[in-house]
Amino acid sequence: MSTALGVALGAGLFLVWWSCWERPAEARSVPVRRRLLDDLLLRAGVERVSSNGLIASCAAVGVAVLLLGFILTGSAPIALCFALFGAFLPFSIVRWRAAKRTASLREVWPDVVDHLRSAIRAGLSLPEALIQLGEKGPLELRPAFRAFGADYRAGGRFDDALNRLKERLADPVADRIVEALRMTREVGGSDLGRLLGTLSEFLRDAARTRSELEARQSWTVNAARLAVAAPWFVLLLLSTRPEAVRAYNSAGGAVVLLGGLVVSVVCYRIMLRIGALPEDQRVLR
Repeated sequence: MSTALGVALGAGLFLVWWSCWERPAEARSVPVRRRLLDDLLLRAGVERVSSNGLIASCAAVGVAVLLLGFILTGSAPIALCFALFGAFLPFSIVRWRAAKRTASLREVWPDVVDHLRSAIRAGLSLPEALIQLGEKGPLELRPAFRAFGADYRAGGRFDDALNRLKERLADPVADRIVEALRMTREVGGSDLGRLLGTLSEFLRDAARTRSELEARQSWTVNAARLAVAAPWFVLLLLSTRPEAVRAYNSAGGAVVLLGGLVVSVVCYRIMLRIGALPEDQRVLR
């Protein structure tokens, strides 16, 4: 009995000692792909769906398209090809929303910087200037800055509230603005107004230049999508004919479909890579 009590006491003391130490960063690290999916969902403005939920949605849509395609065509290879496209559909929608939201935010970030500059010149502190954006800032960003105000009032820790604001925005421009404000608060200085003015002009010039480039890039992107979609639209029409379905149900037909799928994906990625514009990376994370 005394041995069991000693073991229990030792185990309890060990657990108490273990709880006083922070777990290594490696144990808490999130896989890179899952972190990228989480950032993509945040940039798309989808906060209630996790990366696992997005993956489950892709799988569910793929299975549904597979069953529907097999019922309508009676060909497993054809149904499988369209199921792969269907499984990619939720991810494509989220990525499209993220790109559209990023483009719209690119136009309003200079206004955010101007609001901060005006508030600081009026004598407000940095936390008060950021909280004020929840009421007077651009409509798309007001919820994030209201949440910042709630975090700051709840804990009073400016750095922690800034970190949560960066996580909600998940935007490279927001990272630069937040880090500039953090550095100014830590080291001090009287040139914050000049810094924000220069940053506002830079952001406006960058947004104007990128809009012109994206307008020209759209021709390449649309051509790539049309070139990939046309053969599969023809296949969809052919699948209504019984003799075509019988041909694709054979081993040779399955090989042809697999080869066409690989060629379509590879060529589509190459065309997008050729016409892609460099994206801002979140380096200050």
